[in-house]
Amino acid sequence: MKIIDTVPYFLDNYQPSINFLRNYYMKFPGIFKEYFSYHCKDTEERHIQSLKRYPQVLTSIKLIHNEIVTIIKEVEQNYVGMYQVNYPIDINLIVGGFGSNAYSHKQIIPNITFALEKLSPVSSHLQAIIAHELGHVTHNIISDKAGNDWSTVEWNSPLIWLFQEGAATHFSRKTSPGLPPCVYFSFDDNGDKWLEFASSHKKEIQLEFAKDLVKSNPQEIFREWFSINGGKTFGFPRLAYFLGDLLFHERVLQVGEMNTIVAWKDHNFEEVVNSWLNY
Repeated sequence: MKIIDTVPYFLDNYQPSINFLRNYYMKFPGIFKEYFSYHCKDTEERHIQSLKRYPQVLTSIKLIHNEIVTIIKEVEQNYVGMYQVNYPIDINLIVGGFGSNAYSHKQIIPNITFALEKLSPVSSHLQAIIAHELGHVTHNIISDKAGNDWSTVEWNSPLIWLFQEGAATHFSRKTSPGLPPCVYFSFDDNGDKWLEFASSHKKEIQLEFAKDLVKSNPQEIFREWFSINGGKTFGFPRLAYFLGDLLFHERVLQVGEMNTIVAWKDHNFEEVVNSWLNY
């Protein structure tokens, strides 16, 4: 695992100007190409808005920066001890434009990027989101060793996304136990009402998601169920994360942890998930 830390460049050279931001992005072109391709708009308007917001979060960025590498290494060791995995990846630390807070790259064994301006400086919150993203990587590493044929994976399927998020949440709970239950989903202390609602409406959420699979395209489903900007159906966004966790947990009880982790190599995997949604 290699940590690529772009944050000192940002902090040491910070100026409230578009020119400064452009120089920062050009300093790390590969990292920001991925970021602006999928996780944040690369527009003049967006950058102006970011410059207005940075003064409010600079102190938080510094606090996170002082702690995050230590937590990454601690969480890594938890995974290594529990799952005997090694991580041939880059972990990028950036200051972004208030887009995604963290994400795994579009690779079989994915790199990870953390955008510090969108993270909470609380240690337990950092631990949860780091464990979640490393969970995505661990899921793929274990599946790869099990012989998963990646060419058969329907990457644009909401059923695959559901499974991936369930796996990452499962891994984060296993390797970073004892955190408040909502933190594994919200990565802050503001998720209690979200989790309370989801826990009280499991079947309704499950069936509504199944209905959307039939009538909506993947992009629409992503926005409504996986994005922080969704949530029109029930008034709460990202409820697919709860569904994914529920799916994964129930499969573990039925077939065991390792069989569940590598389940997407089974030819009828999506049929199994679809049947579960409509049960």
